[in-house]
Amino acid sequence: MRALLLVVVSLFSVTAIAQNYPTKPIRIIVPYAAGGTSDILARQIGPELNKTWGQPVVVENRPGANGNVGADMVAKSAPDGYTLLLTDLGGLVISASVYPKLPFNPSKDFTPVVMVSYSPHVLAVNPDVEVKTVKELVTLAKAYPGKLNFAISGIGGAPQLAGIEFAQRMGIDWTYIPYKGGADAITGVVGRQAHVLFNGMLATWPHVTSGRLRALAISSAKRMASAPDVPTVAEQGLPGFETGSFQGVVGPLGIPRETVAKLNAELSKVLNTTEMKERFAKQGTEVRTDTPESLGKWMTAEQAKWAKVVKESGAKFD
Repeated sequence: MRALLLVVVSLFSVTAIAQNYPTKPIRIIVPYAAGGTSDILARQIGPELNKTWGQPVVVENRPGANGNVGADMVAKSAPDGYTLLLTDLGGLVISASVYPKLPFNPSKDFTPVVMVSYSPHVLAVNPDVEVKTVKELVTLAKAYPGKLNFAISGIGGAPQLAGIEFAQRMGIDWTYIPYKGGADAITGVVGRQAHVLFNGMLATWPHVTSGRLRALAISSAKRMASAPDVPTVAEQGLPGFETGSFQGVVGPLGIPRETVAKLNAELSKVLNTTEMKERFAKQGTEVRTDTPESLGKWMTAEQAKWAKVVKESGAKFD
């Protein structure tokens, strides 16, 4: 009887804590260097949560191992809703197929909270690379097999997988140069350390409009309203090619259901304001929110999908 009473009291205590959430600062861990897509999103969302809840929202960059250092930290943190991960979910689930000794399971060791956005990849080159179309890039790559340096945000991430699929289907070969995040990969191409990259549009597009990068294609299914003159990869010889940066928020496994519901509702509210949607749209990003349950199913399905791609590619990531 005493044991049963303790269980009941414990359950009531957890419910009460969840209902009062949040009562202290919230940390949003971005597992990449500052300036990339996840970082930009976190720093736009954080202040809005602060306005609503009156609690500080601190964004911390914890880069390393293509986002896995920060992800592992969150997976092992207390499941109370005060430590969250905002990341490229595509890269997170791909990691399971790329890193055989990963210390966590992307589809099982996190509590899904909400999908945030979709930003297609931009296929871009340094302006010194004398190509203006996908066809010209492929011709150049075939003339110099393995000589073009392809900048990636980390080994085995979504941008590299986009590059692998593109190269496979086009019959070309290039050399992948890993960086600590999307922002660093962009800097590498701008600084002529690398020639080409696929990277999320949100972080990449300002460098295109400034002239520091030249966009050859967008990886979305249809052209983007914010870049109507840039054709898709699919239009230029690869039908069905669609990749991108799917950003989302997850937390450690075991966050109380009431807390997850609060987080999902408030984040969805913030993201779906007219101001936020218009701001994202101008940067080539589409707000995509959903339920925690649908996000969990998406992550499981994506992990299976990319496991097949990785296996069929025969690519080595060590």
